[in-house]
Amino acid sequence: MVHNKPMKITLRTLLWWLTILLAAAISLYPITYFLFDRTFGLLGSKSPALLANTAWNIGFYGHITLGGLALATGWPQFLQQLRQNRPAFHRLLGKVYMLAVMISGLCGIYIGFHATGGWISAAGFIGLGLVWVGTTASGYLAIRSGQVSLHENWMIYSYAACFAAVTLRIWLPILTLVLADFTPAYRIVAWLCWVPNLVVAYLLIRTKEHRQSKIILD
Repeated sequence: MVHNKPMKITLRTLLWWLTILLAAAISLYPITYFLFDRTFGLLGSKSPALLANTAWNIGFYGHITLGGLALATGWPQFLQQLRQNRPAFHRLLGKVYMLAVMISGLCGIYIGFHATGGWISAAGFIGLGLVWVGTTASGYLAIRSGQVSLHENWMIYSYAACFAAVTLRIWLPILTLVLADFTPAYRIVAWLCWVPNLVVAYLLIRTKEHRQSKIILD
């Protein structure tokens, strides 16, 4: 009699699938801004003058659409099977991700100056944009120079910054409910949506490097 070995589902596997599901869902979220009126979502907190500004609209829609594309194309690149079995596709997907990040990130930096909540929110979102663009550019330069491990580390940081699109939409309704006021909640979430993500990214990198060093020593 053949006994099928039960599949072992670890916490790491569950978290990975949760990350994929959330990334997939939020990557489609920008579509809603094209389906509803100008009072939908964050647009409801903007002034009529800003909503009529052509440059801001280009920045906003460029940020959310290309940000959604980056969110959708980022996570598959961490799949080891894809990198090993389809390296050409991995490189192509990487180029799409990098281009999406550069456009979305620069748009995000621009619209960050007009963030709801004043300079605290603005500094948070501008900082996020700078980190996102900077880590992605560093990852690209690392792989161009053949530093694969360094490239992987930078891209972990890059996608952690990208994943702020997800964590923002988790934290914002919670903080708004707790504080009973959107503006202070938004000021907090401008930092909370990405700084803890980078801490998690750092811990993942340290774990990865520790695992690799054990393999070498063994």
